[in-house]
Amino acid sequence: MRDDIAQVLITEEELQAKVKELGAQIAADYRDKNPLLISVLKGAMVFMADLIRAMDIHLGIDFIATSSYDGDTSTGVVRILKDLESDIYGRHVIVVEDIVDTGRTLNYLLELLQARQPASIRLCVLLDKPSRREVPIKADYLGFSIPDYFVVGYGLDFAEKYRNLPFIGVLKPELYRKK
Repeated sequence: MRDDIAQVLITEEELQAKVKELGAQIAADYRDKNPLLISVLKGAMVFMADLIRAMDIHLGIDFIATSSYDGDTSTGVVRILKDLESDIYGRHVIVVEDIVDTGRTLNYLLELLQARQPASIRLCVLLDKPSRREVPIKADYLGFSIPDYFVVGYGLDFAEKYRNLPFIGVLKPELYRKK
């Protein structure tokens, strides 16, 4: 599996240090507010699991799953595959996302959640690819800005593989380019 990685972009140690920093920042901002953290499945699951353990406050968690892909091709149409179980009306919500690319899926998701009238909604993103942005999305809490590489690991996958790598790695192009 590691032979499929062209380079390690962000080490396990760098990830853990950044997650602790983000957790402390969010905890300071939301002390006594009992925020609801919403993980965008499946990619953000590992990030959120570590993030909530770095936060010494009362909080809730929930999960939402979206898709705008058919196989490995973006359709441009966002579908909700799994909706929230929590009522977010009047709650302080933090959406936890693994990566922001074009921003289209996340923009749709934020509009959907905003319509449910939370007290506030903020965005915590592990990885941002600003060069790929098509709609304006800005994270309130950001881990790393990265170049336009195809990255896997720490929850991010290609064809449901590589999520369990403890680092963020650049996948070798021959593994994902269509022949």
